Amino acid sequence: MKPLNPALLALLATAIVGPAAAHAQSAEPTDPKATEQWEPVPKVITPGKQDAAPPSDAIVLFDGGDLSQWEMTKDGSPVHWKVQDGAMTVDKSSGNIQTKRHFRNYQLHLEWQVPKGITGEGQARGNSGLFLASTGPGDAGYEVQILDSFNNKTYVNGQAASIYKQAAPLVNAMRPPGEWQSYDVVWTAPVFAADGALKSPGYVTVFHNGVLVQNHTQLAGETFYIGKPKYKPYADAPIKLQAHGDPSAAISFRNIWVRPLD
Repeated sequence: MKPLNPALLALLATAIVGPAAAHAQSAEPTDPKATEQWEPVPKVITPGKQDAAPPSDAIVLFDGGDLSQWEMTKDGSPVHWKVQDGAMTVDKSSGNIQTKRHFRNYQLHLEWQVPKGITGEGQARGNSGLFLASTGPGDAGYEVQILDSFNNKTYVNGQAASIYKQAAPLVNAMRPPGEWQSYDVVWTAPVFAADGALKSPGYVTVFHNGVLVQNHTQLAGETFYIGKPKYKPYADAPIKLQAHGDPSAAISFRNIWVRPLD
């Protein structure tokens, strides 16, 4: 079959949809203003004086003063972790802590320190965890691993900045023990239908000491020490810090703030 002449196709398009519509379908804008967006105007906030300082719209979860924003995960009682010199140190005997407030999608900044002279190896050296959503007691939820991964070999999906047992970090950006580490996280929570079915999975982006280590990583479900990940429905959840039971010296945290993105 002989192809139709382009000029004839143009005439047919004009006849079907009219001259103005046919021209609108084919014409590119010639005015630069046609692609300018003026509304809505983004809200003005004041950034911190340094990149790690909380901006004006952040919720400060720990500024070195007290633990009033936190509670014990197991029973909601006051936190027993020690606060000294602007940092809070894990009390392994008392257990995990979590925020009193619940969150969905957010940007989080957190700093942590493995003590100088840490001993042990593998998972038994400076172990803790940042749970992006605490969905139950103990270690239930979605964990970004915290560990001394400076010259410390372990399984790669369990080293620092991994999504625990799911995704190894893109690189190992660990500083030596005794130096402060930072995590900057963007968490997109999973979405569930009314019947509990998963509509969209969770995603996380993580910068470790300013280096991209998780790039919009899709989670396969909650993180587990034993067994495969799976999702269970939740609406919103606290942010949790782990008091891991490994025998090494306890790690410390400072300068924690969050910006809800809902």
